[in-house]
Amino acid sequence: MSIRIAPSLLSADFGRLAEQIAMIEHAGADLLHVDVMDGHFVPNLTMGPVVVRAIRKAATVPLDVHLMIEDPDLYIEAFVDAGASMISVHQEVRPHLHRTIQLIKKLGVKAGVAINPSTPVVTLDDIAGDLDHVLVMSVNPGFGGQTFIPRSESKVRAVRQLLARAGSSAQIEIDGGIDHTTVGRVVAAGVDILVAGQAIFGASDPPRALHDLRAVATGAGVQ
Repeated sequence: MSIRIAPSLLSADFGRLAEQIAMIEHAGADLLHVDVMDGHFVPNLTMGPVVVRAIRKAATVPLDVHLMIEDPDLYIEAFVDAGASMISVHQEVRPHLHRTIQLIKKLGVKAGVAINPSTPVVTLDDIAGDLDHVLVMSVNPGFGGQTFIPRSESKVRAVRQLLARAGSSAQIEIDGGIDHTTVGRVVAAGVDILVAGQAIFGASDPPRALHDLRAVATGAGVQ
């Protein structure tokens, strides 16, 4: 399967959001990554279901919604209703992770678990077979534009091994510090979905930046 790129709207210009969505979709974005932060689990506030619904109206590609919030179960249905196609919740906040994943699946969208840089991969051992994707955070969540944590490559490899042991076809997504200097390394490690924010929307030519990321990712994937 080819590598998919999910530009992170956290780095977009919200004053021109519909325009930026159209631009990046025209450039070939496969998904749109939507970061939802509550100011508790992470030290930042972003958006809720109302904004996600507005994004859905402007977008044609699927919405990949990443819930960085303390009690996602309370809001999962609202984000599904708003137009999410994929939802990731954090392993670190769910004492009953299996129940949460089943809720997401019951509502008809792809279900994933995100793990922070300090969270051991082994914590996914008993849920791996139920997942559609695993989101590896290669920075500490909360803010865009952070520096990639190098050991994230070995973490991706460990997730790939865990999924193989579980007989799971779940995809691996990575988020944090992804740019032209890191994309080849993480694809070679086994990533399927690349989340990139500042590397795309912070570039002088965002469509060209997306094309360049895809070129590097494609090259790494065929080596």
